[in-house]
Amino acid sequence: MKQDRKIIIIIAQIAAWVCFFFLPLIFSPRPFEDNFHPNFIVYLICNNIFLIGFYYFNTLFLIPKLLNEKSWHWYVLSCIAFFLTFMYLPREIASWINGTEELIPRPANFGGGRGGGHSSPQFKRNRFTLFSGNTAIFFFVYTIGTCITVVQRLIASERTKQVIEHEKVNTELSFLKSQVNPHFFFNTLNNIYSLAVTKNDNTAPAVMKLSSIMRYILTETQSNFVPLQIEIDFVKNFIDLQLVRLTDKVSVDFKCEGSISDKIVAPLLFIPFIENAFKYGISTKEKTSITILLTAKENAIDLDITNTIVKSEKTIHETTGIGINNVKRRLELLYPEKHKLIISETDNLFFVHLEIIVK
Repeated sequence: MKQDRKIIIIIAQIAAWVCFFFLPLIFSPRPFEDNFHPNFIVYLICNNIFLIGFYYFNTLFLIPKLLNEKSWHWYVLSCIAFFLTFMYLPREIASWINGTEELIPRPANFGGGRGGGHSSPQFKRNRFTLFSGNTAIFFFVYTIGTCITVVQRLIASERTKQVIEHEKVNTELSFLKSQVNPHFFFNTLNNIYSLAVTKNDNTAPAVMKLSSIMRYILTETQSNFVPLQIEIDFVKNFIDLQLVRLTDKVSVDFKCEGSISDKIVAPLLFIPFIENAFKYGISTKEKTSITILLTAKENAIDLDITNTIVKSEKTIHETTGIGINNVKRRLELLYPEKHKLIISETDNLFFVHLEIIVK
């Protein structure tokens, strides 16, 4: 379907260009033989090739790379440079190909006698004509291309916003089903109950951490972005609750580096990877380890997770399920072309590297 749509768009654009360039020839008030003189056709081809090149360079490069990035001065200077080049270069190339400065050569005595008749202009090449039909054509192509591209990008941006909102709701629901499910609460409450029975001093802090997790999920995740510090606090609470049920055979190392106070991030992006490390990378029979490093750089946030692969359990590939798939989709929508996710493994270690470009 997408391939057919691309073909239709290409055919439509070719048809539009053909109509655009041939209609002035057909309906021109000049004599028929003038419009279709070989010299004039060469000039017309050179002119049109430059217009087509400028149209697509403007719509595919100048607008996305300069206009959308707020580099207004470079965009204006580029358009002016193209305009000045257009007013001079096509005629020079056509004259070089034709071997003459006249677009439509005429006999010397054509209509020139005193006895009557009319004189016909020889369409001599003017090296630089600022105000001419070419000027109008150039600005017409420029205006049409810019307007179409800007409108298309506004429509695409609006559609993306709608998809993000829809995906956000689905992601939150899926996360509540796969992450904060009755099984998770059952185990956590059992652990807290064990602490209470033994009158452990960690009982009250464990209850507070569970409460903070629920508050974060039910309130903070309603926003598209949250401060990085709040997301880190959520991760710490999750890890602390996991540590309650672990034995001394499991080593967990969580570190944060860099300046995190001025960063924002989409909520619940990191937790699916961390959860999988705890679900499928720990054992009660052998020594295992989980290392989590979160680095806040000037324009990026990196998350690196390394955990032991427990051979007796199901592999992560078979059981990651909806959590990882959702976070991948959210990354595509919220950080298009601004993220990198690498998942790899060796015989006994599993690696996750996530890099998010932020401003």
